[in-house]
Amino acid sequence: MENSKFVELVYKNVEENKEYEKIINLVIEKCFGVERLENLNLYISITLTTPSEIRTINNEFRNIDKETDVLSFPMFEKNEIDEMVKLGSNEIPETIGDIVISVDRVKEQAEEYGHSFERELAYMVVHGFYHLMGYDHMVEEDKVVMRAKEENVLNLLNIIR
Repeated sequence: MENSKFVELVYKNVEENKEYEKIINLVIEKCFGVERLENLNLYISITLTTPSEIRTINNEFRNIDKETDVLSFPMFEKNEIDEMVKLGSNEIPETIGDIVISVDRVKEQAEEYGHSFERELAYMVVHGFYHLMGYDHMVEEDKVVMRAKEENVLNLLNIIR
């Protein structure tokens, strides 16, 4: 498995897949560029796993006993990341946080929404990334901002529905 400088990719009960890695690295590199993080010593840990594993993680860390498609565990508040970008560097490599993605759910949702696996995986990655950056979608006002950022990255990569 080859990681980009921005991604530490972990497979947990899922077979390694070069296509997954290509999509993930492409999306994260574009996210880092758009958000001006590429010159900072930051990276993201992304775990690809199964529905049962993501359910266990969701239960353990969020007390929600159900499977989901993607989980994000940020290490910083939005203002802390904004400050890092403003300062322009940090010496020690740091993770922005962890994203956990259920590959089976990506497959199901791609079918359900009528688009490619690539599009759905790319969306999960960009969605998780923006959660790590401090964005949320619980209230409509925040959701509009987050969705616009997600769609911008996907459009720049020409990954469309």
